[in-house]
Amino acid sequence: MANEFYALLGRMRNITRWGLMRNTFSENIAEHSYMTAVLAHALALIRRDILGLPSPDPDRCAVAALYHDASEILTGDLPTPIKYYNPDIKAAYKQVERAAGERLLDMLPPELRACYESDVLENDENLLPIVKAADKLSAHIKCLEEQKAGNTEFDSAARQTWEAMQAMSLPELDWFTEHCLGAFSLNLDQL
Repeated sequence: MANEFYALLGRMRNITRWGLMRNTFSENIAEHSYMTAVLAHALALIRRDILGLPSPDPDRCAVAALYHDASEILTGDLPTPIKYYNPDIKAAYKQVERAAGERLLDMLPPELRACYESDVLENDENLLPIVKAADKLSAHIKCLEEQKAGNTEFDSAARQTWEAMQAMSLPELDWFTEHCLGAFSLNLDQL
């Protein structure tokens, strides 16, 4: 391999999310990964600095979130209803994601592989709850923005992402939804 890792990461902007839904504006995995990183950083800070709870390093959470969907460069974005249709499909897709992540890592200079491994393969159990919460929160925010634009196509996805976030029972996520989430329904003049 000729160190294609970074060039492929640049192509994240070409992979559209929400492929089964009618969107008022499209979202790609680069945009989603950026927002997930911002949210993961915020959730870790809220956990540590506002709630006073033990927290993984906010900077590490942000970096892990930047790479959480990197395997989709090779696999594409499989829609959630398909990805989680049943346990067999979910397990098979996890294997596909892992194989794609390994392939991406093989495209790095050997000296850097270990630096990226836990982020690309999502191996760090300490960061995972924050990154998963930020990922779900980012999806929910997309739903709110679509609803704000009058797109009822996202109504059930908004309910599902909200229920999934509530089921996580993370106090930092609850704090964010209580204090920050409402602003995403405002227009620019209201902000």
